[in-house]
Amino acid sequence: MNWLLQLFTPKSKEVIDPMKKYLIVGLGNIGAEYVNTRHNIGFKVVDFLAKQESLSFETVKLGAMAEYKLKGRTYFLLKPNTYMNLSGKAVKFWMDKENIPLENIFVITDDLNLPFGAIRIKPKGSDGGHNGLKSINQMLNTQNYTRFRFGISDEFKKGKQVDYVLGEWDDDEKMKLPERLEMAANAVRSFGTAGLENTMTTYNVK
Repeated sequence: MNWLLQLFTPKSKEVIDPMKKYLIVGLGNIGAEYVNTRHNIGFKVVDFLAKQESLSFETVKLGAMAEYKLKGRTYFLLKPNTYMNLSGKAVKFWMDKENIPLENIFVITDDLNLPFGAIRIKPKGSDGGHNGLKSINQMLNTQNYTRFRFGISDEFKKGKQVDYVLGEWDDDEKMKLPERLEMAANAVRSFGTAGLENTMTTYNVK
């Protein structure tokens, strides 16, 4: 009788401790014309990590996602497909759906105020005029989530900011980018395994 019960009882889905789940959000715009632009560095970082770990992204509601497990932690790598201005919709949806606590949200974005390749990880902050962060702040109704700012520098002429941000990396940046992407991917791993404070200490000086 017991074997019959086991046969017809559906297997329960693995239950993961919410504190061991992390939502890693790479900000960017969808479309081939944006793939190699500075504004898409968030996509670039999660793509780099996924490639290192031989992960594939699947189309999901409001984005594309890959699941990565490391040392008992589960990382949900998310690339919103809402375009930058509505990134918060995807973040809020997946945060709620996977029951991920606010302190385990990690948003990767470009930053004009940092030199190329510089990394700054902070537990909170304003949107700094970034439309993706502005959308997330509005949807989550808080600025208290971890953001990873990747420097793209501000080497543009007056009035050319949009063209610069939506422009492609120059030859020198392309040459240096793989090393900075590897550093960024390691920072993502560290966020889950070593914690925010240790990650900031290790990577904010590099």
